[in-house]
Amino acid sequence: MTIEKADYIRNWLFRAKEDIAVAESLSSINIEFYTSTICFHSQQAFEKFLQAFLIYNDIDFPKTHDLDYLILECQKIDNAFIDIDFKASRILGFQ
Repeated sequence: MTIEKADYIRNWLFRAKEDIAVAESLSSINIEFYTSTICFHSQQAFEKFLQAFLIYNDIDFPKTHDLDYLILECQKIDNAFIDIDFKASRILGFQ
């Protein structure tokens, strides 16, 4: 892997972790008031993690926010992606 590719992937992962941090922070303040923003950042984080995985595996993909499409592309590489649960509560650890 080139240094440029590694840096590019690292940037995607950093941005995904930022989205998770925002969602967790807002949920600790008032989950009912910030529900839509928490869901938005959770979706964005998940999307970025999937895209980083595809980039790592040299898979080209169009600019998209379609998680179903990204999951299907990831499943072509690793069948474990079949078991992913889209519930934001599971992503953030809420019960």
